[in-house]
Amino acid sequence: MRKLIDYINKHVLVKVASLQTASVITRIIAGIVTSKAIAIFIGPEGLALIGNMRNFVSSVQTVSILGFYNGVVKYVAEFKDNAIKLSRTLSTAFYFGFIATVLMSVFCYFYADYINEIIFPSYNNYTYVIKIFAIVLPFYALNMFSFSIMNGYSNYKMLIIINIIGQILGVSITLLLIYQNRIDGALISVAIAESLICLITLVGIINRRSLVPLIKVKSVSFSFLKKMSSYSLMALFSAVILPLVVLAIRSYIIDHIGYKDAGFWEAMTRISKYYLMLISSLMALYILPRFSEINDAKEFRKEVFGFYKTVMPKFLAGLIIIYLLKPLIVVGVFSDEFKPVEDLFLWQLLGDFLKVLSMVIAYQFLAKKMFWHYIITEAFLVVILYITSIYFIDLYGVKGAVIGHFVSYLMYYALILLIFGTSLFKVDSVKKIN
Repeated sequence: MRKLIDYINKHVLVKVASLQTASVITRIIAGIVTSKAIAIFIGPEGLALIGNMRNFVSSVQTVSILGFYNGVVKYVAEFKDNAIKLSRTLSTAFYFGFIATVLMSVFCYFYADYINEIIFPSYNNYTYVIKIFAIVLPFYALNMFSFSIMNGYSNYKMLIIINIIGQILGVSITLLLIYQNRIDGALISVAIAESLICLITLVGIINRRSLVPLIKVKSVSFSFLKKMSSYSLMALFSAVILPLVVLAIRSYIIDHIGYKDAGFWEAMTRISKYYLMLISSLMALYILPRFSEINDAKEFRKEVFGFYKTVMPKFLAGLIIIYLLKPLIVVGVFSDEFKPVEDLFLWQLLGDFLKVLSMVIAYQFLAKKMFWHYIITEAFLVVILYITSIYFIDLYGVKGAVIGHFVSYLMYYALILLIFGTSLFKVDSVKKIN
């Protein structure tokens, strides 16, 4: 598909080279280095606990900023030359985000014992780690608010610097804490890592000091809040519910099989996350803006099948290579103790292939603000993911979790094709898409 290739060559690769590639590669390297340290100093059991902590932290962080990030980026970019509308945007996002962050911090601090019992079942008491997270949470929220402003102003050079420095700082602190305190250090690093980047981001936004006077209580706009609601609710649903479901599945493995097997599953999901970062970045840069531009089913169909023809064969080839090299990957990223992870690759890779196939089409929900379609399909996915995972775990042990991953995305892809069937398969269709 020439249009896709031309666009990637002229636009996407420029952005990827200037922002996404540097950021993604740094994140992958940081993740691999951290995983190696965890494997050496902590082992599979500790990795399972870290996975639970990471899922909890991710969900709370999203709630603390009310899922505003993408909406703020959009409206800052749109209103950056209109002081009044920009003031409403920044003021509404800042004050509502501030209230949400304070509430979440207070909840996590005073209910730390209860949270500890949920995310660390039948294990040591890590209440103090949750309290540390509650204290640093406002710094994370301030960081994301500042980051969204820079993103809205397309300050890509500064974003690259912050991403790289942030990842280096984060992995350095993580390695130090793991070396000194083992599992406790790893959990503390999960709690504080993203909040520490706040200082770097604030330095990066210092040349935008003129924006500070625009943030005022009287400029808070409920009409703007209503505009943001669709972005917010969609972000909250996917970024909060899915990590909690993953946490629940991992806790089920811990309760019914053991911490070590839960650690093996966490190791597999980490490897999956690393290679999915690259293709997810490409889709976010090309598919989403392209779908926002087109309005008829014929063009939509061309873009989807064009992506399938040009990108998916390469992705499939990459997955085959990963499968063939799985012994080297497991030992390289983790250690010999994680050898059982090799048995999880096949179903995870098949599920990830279906995941990408469905994601390409599902971006249409975001591009056209198809709110209820998005919510219903995401709800379907998380429910099916939990049910199938538990069912197959009971039958096949930890391998059942990756089988559930495959089956859930197979059913999700079928649902996506059902929703967009007319647009994708009716050859002569000129139907407008919402």
